[in-house]
Amino acid sequence: MNLKFNRNNISSNYNVNCFLLFLPILIWNVCLGGQLPQNYQPEVFSKATPSFLIYGENISKFILFAISFLMPLRIRSKKQKIGFYIYIFGLLLYFLSWILLISFPDDWWSTSFIGFSAPAFTPAIWLLGISFIGSSFYLHIPFHRFTFILFSTVFLFFHIAHTVIVFHAIG
Repeated sequence: MNLKFNRNNISSNYNVNCFLLFLPILIWNVCLGGQLPQNYQPEVFSKATPSFLIYGENISKFILFAISFLMPLRIRSKKQKIGFYIYIFGLLLYFLSWILLISFPDDWWSTSFIGFSAPAFTPAIWLLGISFIGSSFYLHIPFHRFTFILFSTVFLFFHIAHTVIVFHAIG
């Protein structure tokens, strides 16, 4: 039996999906999470947070990952190109928010509400970029950009609420 993989083979198509856009964030978080100030470490960051927020944050994050896995990563149209630029801009802001916290943990920025919560709200920008990049689903599932935006909004609600609660608990 001769198996050939081509562009139309669904197995090879799944390899290039919008989940790939989450990989830089996941790698960044794993590699540098331990470098963040003590208030961001799990023993502090999750201590004062109600379990329903943690569950909501993790479930909505998992759903976002699943949805993005079903979205082919193609940057062809003008809207997708704009989405890619928004994604890159948001990614850079997200990385900058971490760099400032790691480099200047006691600075006014890092101890202010905006600086402390910047890693929680900057994902709104790169998630918006991903929502512009995605334009269809694999498996001929009807695509509605609203689905990704809805679950991004749910995730951001839980993620930001989590951060707000921690900020007020330590302050």
